[in-house]
Amino acid sequence: MKVDILAFGVHPDDIELCAAGTLLRHLDLGYLVALCDLTQGELGTRGTATLRLQEADKARLILGDLPRENLGLADGFFQHNQESIVKIAEIIRHYRPEIVLANAISDRHPDHGRASKLVSDACFFSGLVKIQTIDAQKKSQKPWRPKAVYHYIQDRNIKADLVVDISNYMDKKIESIMAYSSQFYNPDSVEPETPISSKAFIDFIKAKNRYLGRDIGVDYAEGFTVERNIGVKNFFDLT
Repeated sequence: MKVDILAFGVHPDDIELCAAGTLLRHLDLGYLVALCDLTQGELGTRGTATLRLQEADKARLILGDLPRENLGLADGFFQHNQESIVKIAEIIRHYRPEIVLANAISDRHPDHGRASKLVSDACFFSGLVKIQTIDAQKKSQKPWRPKAVYHYIQDRNIKADLVVDISNYMDKKIESIMAYSSQFYNPDSVEPETPISSKAFIDFIKAKNRYLGRDIGVDYAEGFTVERNIGVKNFFDLT
């Protein structure tokens, strides 16, 4: 299956928090999208790995019954090594995306920046002919390198290189986030409070997206940083 956009997150819910609106917008434009979580988020204070997988499945259905993979790398302790790169390359070669979305280049959670670098490097190595990978049918995969890697913005306010208008998709984005009922605001939960479990955190997400939208004159936007210069055919492609 070939897709246009392959979105990676180191933890289930990273994609929903930071890029769900962008993915929904592109789905409406007719593009194909797939998701991949590197870990099961098993070190999270609330919930369990099993529950996080169930919540991730619920979220993918909300976003449009999208294909979703989980690589089962060790939450908190995954390594930037050959094994991890090959696992990610197998997914890239399977879906053959034009664009990859990845975690923030630097953030409060150390996994985010580490995963950002790991996915970016895997995108490069996935294009090398001499790196051999096999698919689920034990057949050799062909090399594939995405045209661009964009990194979404997470907790820290990194300056965005580009923003995407998600004004029409904010409600659906929040719905996908709230699929992770173990992690976010739930007045009936008896689990420990965390920085993301309060009602104020959802308000923070909305405020961040409103802030990013202000520069381009829209209600809500999601921001991304780039690895290389962006080319446009004319100035009027930009808003």
